[in-house]
Order: sequence, then structure tokens, then C-alpha cells
Amino acid sequence: LAAIFIISGAAKFGDIAGTAGYISSVGLPAGTALAWLSGLFEVLAGLAILVGFLTRPAALAFAAFCVVAAFFFHYNPADQMQMINFMKNLAIAGGFLALFVTGPGSISVDAKRGAAIPVLA
Repeated sequence: LAAIFIISGAAKFGDIAGTAGYISSVGLPAGTALAWLSGLFEVLAGLAILVGFLTRPAALAFAAFCVVAAFFFHYNPADQMQMINFMKNLAIAGGFLALFVTGPGSISVDAKRGAAIPVLA
């Protein structure tokens, strides 16, 4: 899950204008600011998930991010390709919710610093 967003976030930095245009095209304000913020969030939270640092908050934030992105950018029942992307985003959100419930693994930064919370399920 982490790699998807680290790569996607880094790609946003390579084309801020294009990302900002896409964000603005769905009616959201401040496309450039949101492009920078979403890229930064994806890279930093992706790295946090990768190393298991603040795993549960990062996973919950990513789940929300995926659901919001699904509705703003992909919900279009008339367009099958967009609906596939919509469902993909919801599936990824489900993966992050599973990570939120199970928490970080034993080799995570959270576990090493004693911050890992036992499984919630």
C-alpha cells in the first residue's frame, strides 16, 4: 500500500501544474496548493506506513483520503473506467482500514519504540 502513494506523491511533484489542473477540473479550489499538499501527504504518510511509524493514524488518514478522492475524482456511473477507479479507491481504503485495525508489525518503528497498540479486533 505504501509504495502506491510514495510513487504517486512523487509523481505529483514532477507535474504540479498538471495535477493542479486536474484538481481544479473537478471544481475544487486552490488546485496548486492542493497538488502540493496531496503530494506531500502521499509521500510522507506513505513513508510512515512503510516503516511503521504512527501506523494507525497514517492508515486512518489514508483511508479517508482514498474515500474522498474516490467521490471527488472517480464517481461517475456513466463512465465504466471511472467507476473501476472509484471501486479501486474504496478497496485501497479497505486495506488501510485493515491496517488501522491490525496495527504495525513487530519490526515497525512503532513496535521498536513501544508505541504499537495491540490488535483492536
